[in-house]
Amino acid sequence: MEAIRNFIKIRREVKQRGTIFSLFVVLLLFGLFLEAYMHNFNLVYITLFFVFATAFSVSPFGIKNIGQLKARYDHSQRLYVGDIGLLFFKISNPSKSTSWAIELVCHKSKEEIGRIDAGKSEIATVEITPTNRGILHIDKCRLQSLFPLSTVRFVLPIDGAETIVYPEPKGVSIDSIKSKQSSLFGEEGDFDGLAPYSGMESLSRIHWASVAKGEPTVKRFSHDMEQRELVFDFYDAGDDDESRLSQLTLWVLECEKSRDSFKIIMPNKILSSKKDSVDEILRYLSLY
Repeated sequence: MEAIRNFIKIRREVKQRGTIFSLFVVLLLFGLFLEAYMHNFNLVYITLFFVFATAFSVSPFGIKNIGQLKARYDHSQRLYVGDIGLLFFKISNPSKSTSWAIELVCHKSKEEIGRIDAGKSEIATVEITPTNRGILHIDKCRLQSLFPLSTVRFVLPIDGAETIVYPEPKGVSIDSIKSKQSSLFGEEGDFDGLAPYSGMESLSRIHWASVAKGEPTVKRFSHDMEQRELVFDFYDAGDDDESRLSQLTLWVLECEKSRDSFKIIMPNKILSSKKDSVDEILRYLSLY
């Protein structure tokens, strides 16, 4: 995640430099116009005429430059509400000439692609920060280019697509749930030492000798890991639907990382990691 943030920071710096250069060109042309208007310099008028005439005369080159490209939405990384994610687009150039100064624009984000060589394909990305869970409609995306003289913007629309946005993973850590449900982790085996008392364990597990010393601990036993399965109940996960979905999403991701089996008791369905993939479970939560 840190690598993605650094990548996005570098892209923003490049975009800012391009914006400054474009502003400089506009100010230069405006200055020439004021010079011609205030001092009636015919030479400046002629210069401006040739600049704008040349700008419009090269339009066929700009149309060919971007019109020979093909672009489509490819995939996205996992997207979560409120978190920066990336959309991936495949851009190919099947022609025999190179395309220049290509940009990808989508959902108010812009990515500088640059050149795409003849017969080559590239994967370009744009960043996005979703605000709602569920289906995300990827529309109004386009390729654009200011080639060859940065005076006319040529645009190539990209067909719309859809992806899924998962609830924001937020809430308490899964450690407290593991403590509560230790009896579900299979048959207890050999004594496996002592652990600090967190306040969540059963009284039968308290090591009373340690309580007398003022440092309460609990007895820990080994378990049959093959039978280990955590159980999450939808209504116990939060005070309202959105907080419950955020909490369950966090637990699902933590279970994926620790490779713990789990099941979620939803109002009308039971989700099980032994039957469904993590992506299928997250999709169900996002569309609930």
